[in-house]
Amino acid sequence: MEMKKAICLCLLLALFLALPLQTAATVGPAMAPPPKLTEKECKDKCNVRCEYARLKRCLKYCNDCCTKCNCVPSGHYGNKDECPCYRDRKNHRGKPKCP
Repeated sequence: MEMKKAICLCLLLALFLALPLQTAATVGPAMAPPPKLTEKECKDKCNVRCEYARLKRCLKYCNDCCTKCNCVPSGHYGNKDECPCYRDRKNHRGKPKCP
């Protein structure tokens, strides 16, 4: 009887010790953040974003948001879910800052 208890205890201990190793192996390495956009890349993306807007003001705020958020949503309008930082920035009145 003592032998069965010892074997069960050893099996439980082995299972308990193997569990953290197995879960750590399945997680994998953390994803690296995307590379920082250069000033020229921001300018190019904002030129596309602001093509049909009040160009001067749109470009000013778009470039500011691109510098801070490191991204600009695709298209001329909307698609802000592609870049949460860009979407969530607000001006002093609580309205969206980024075009």
